Amino acid sequence: MGHGTWVEVGNRAFHRRYEPVDVSVGVILCEQSALVIDTRNNPAEARELMDDVLKDFGVPIAAAVNTHAHYDHCFGNQVFADAGVPIYGHALMKRHFENYEGPHLARVKNSPASEPDKNWEDVRLTPPGFEIASCTELELDQRTICLVPLAHGHTDSDLAVHVPDANVWFLGDVIEQSGPPMFGPDSDIAGWPVVLHELAQTIRPDATLIPGHGDAVDRDFLVCQASHLELLAREICQGLEQGLAPGELHLSQDLRRLWPAEHLASAIDAYFAKNGGV
Repeated sequence: MGHGTWVEVGNRAFHRRYEPVDVSVGVILCEQSALVIDTRNNPAEARELMDDVLKDFGVPIAAAVNTHAHYDHCFGNQVFADAGVPIYGHALMKRHFENYEGPHLARVKNSPASEPDKNWEDVRLTPPGFEIASCTELELDQRTICLVPLAHGHTDSDLAVHVPDANVWFLGDVIEQSGPPMFGPDSDIAGWPVVLHELAQTIRPDATLIPGHGDAVDRDFLVCQASHLELLAREICQGLEQGLAPGELHLSQDLRRLWPAEHLASAIDAYFAKNGGV
């Protein structure tokens, strides 16, 4: 499992890009402990992460936070829970597991050859023990960390982690830097840009933002990605209003330059399913 190195993106706030899938992990150092943001894709990856935190920072893990319910960000939860680490996540993560990740995990366990890269044979689906339904401040070793549940966008379980004294936000997959944002059946294509615009009203212009995949970005990057998602939602909505089927909808060249065809097809399917299209 190759990976990068820890980068300090703000005062005692660290970001690391782990392979596979180039997933972002965050560590917030407190006085005598650390908070970890996202637990990776399976127990082996989670154990590696816990070992890295202890080796590189020399402090125990006091808490973990999931930015959303997708497997690459939270299928390591059981390792943290078994070690007695409290896990925080959006209040809808458990429901999301039941509707999406649980069935996906069951399919792969039943037929491992269908997705051999997942290595999920030992995964035990473990929702957060602490469900966040409204903005919540964690006080860890005299350090304040804000957990901000977001409205339905990339998923229905997105949670932003704000470290005020470092001016850093960990945003999960509501923004992506190493590639364009990705869509699934759990995405709200129309709601997603609204979520980003609302975040932009809260985030300081000089803040550092950590995407779910890729390098740190700034608020301007978030605003730009919001405009791309807004254009996508508008064009799909127009097709729906014209009575077109998903396969009949031809998106603009601007959008086809931003996303691969298969990503756009996923976005169209998600939008039509949510909004009553054919």
